[in-house]
Amino acid sequence: MMTCDNPASRREFLKQTGKLTALSAIAGVAVPAVHAAEDNTIRLAIIGCGPRGSGAVGNALSAPGGPVKLVAMADLFEDKLNGVLKALTKEFPDKIDVPPERRFLGFDSVHKALDCLRPGLDVAMLTTRAAFRPLHFEYAVAKGVNIFMEKSFSADPGGIHRILRNAELAEKKGLKVACGLQCRHSSARQALIEKIREGAMGDIMLIRAYRMQSGGRSGPAKPDPKEFLKQIRYSGPFLWSAGGTWMENMIHQVDECCWIKDALPLEVHGLGGCSPHSTDCGQNLESYAMEYTFPDGTKAIVNGRFTPKCYNEFATWIHGTKCAAKFSGNIHAPDSWMYKDQRVLEPNITWKPTPEAVNPWQNEWNVLLDAIRANKPHMEAKRSAMSNLVALMGRAAVHGARIVTLEEAMASKFLFCPDIDSANEDTPAPVKADAEGRYPAPIPGEWVEM
Repeated sequence: MMTCDNPASRREFLKQTGKLTALSAIAGVAVPAVHAAEDNTIRLAIIGCGPRGSGAVGNALSAPGGPVKLVAMADLFEDKLNGVLKALTKEFPDKIDVPPERRFLGFDSVHKALDCLRPGLDVAMLTTRAAFRPLHFEYAVAKGVNIFMEKSFSADPGGIHRILRNAELAEKKGLKVACGLQCRHSSARQALIEKIREGAMGDIMLIRAYRMQSGGRSGPAKPDPKEFLKQIRYSGPFLWSAGGTWMENMIHQVDECCWIKDALPLEVHGLGGCSPHSTDCGQNLESYAMEYTFPDGTKAIVNGRFTPKCYNEFATWIHGTKCAAKFSGNIHAPDSWMYKDQRVLEPNITWKPTPEAVNPWQNEWNVLLDAIRANKPHMEAKRSAMSNLVALMGRAAVHGARIVTLEEAMASKFLFCPDIDSANEDTPAPVKADAEGRYPAPIPGEWVEM
């Protein structure tokens, strides 16, 4: 019978080519091949029971290759945990094994849930708000479990550096780490990347990425005795909690730009603003426009706008010296094809990839679980954290109305919430509303977040 106390040592349940293997999960030694002796079921623990987390569980439980079960859940809010448990149990009745004693609430619930996992084989699913991702990642790496973590990976550069430090340790231990930038697992985009690397588009001179759509507005804040918990639960208006509208929506487009160029930009210039007479009381701006400059001098233009009743576009375009291409479409559709010249018109399309057989959300789990079972290297934390940092550069450039460099971002240790490790339900909220119920919004020329 499975318990959370004194989990079986890896010597008791791991085999490699028919032989028992000894290893130490907490020591910084490499993890050998992972094969279960008595039970090859990969167990999952989800930390943060929101829509993304529940969707990721569904993908994990739908992956081929061997049995997978959800065995532990953790959240700050009981109603969220129970709602996700009910939905998953209905959809996957034979793959949910989360009795009451493995349902954990509170700020220490991450430790209790991860203590239910076996090092080297099982997977910690880190799907809370971005503010907590770095410390949860650190604990999971120390525990020696494999990891899936959703984007965003940190709301500030200090958190990114913590991710990077622990990614190095995870790699030394041989842990498998997958990250929620699912477009990297799109076969259509991978095929176009291959064409680009082969020179089919010539030199890439310009990338244009857009996410222009309607957006929600935050009304005036009302006094709340549990303000800190409120800002975690309803994170949209707050930069410290989930990174704000820009990070939550545009990190994918930033990552696509870095992938296309196979490089990180050296600097970014930004501008943004809000509609006249805006009544929004949160910390977000309504428009974000960034101009990233890569080491070869070429540019990526990344634009986000979240205003109702306006022109909408959700796509990424590439312009090479030979031709243009579409890299990504609406709601991350695999609209990846090349044109015969710079005119991005349907009659001009000259190449399309084979249609995707598996969507990228599912494929990222297929790849992760296969890597665990076959003991293949799988480390997405480093490049994902760097794409997150590049996105933070853009946000800082817009909020401060200035140029931000990669060198500056790499040196920054800025944290919105320095005491996040010791947070509890009585922790003072990092930001407070004024007498009119408005939270502090970025003021160009004065605001600092890097």
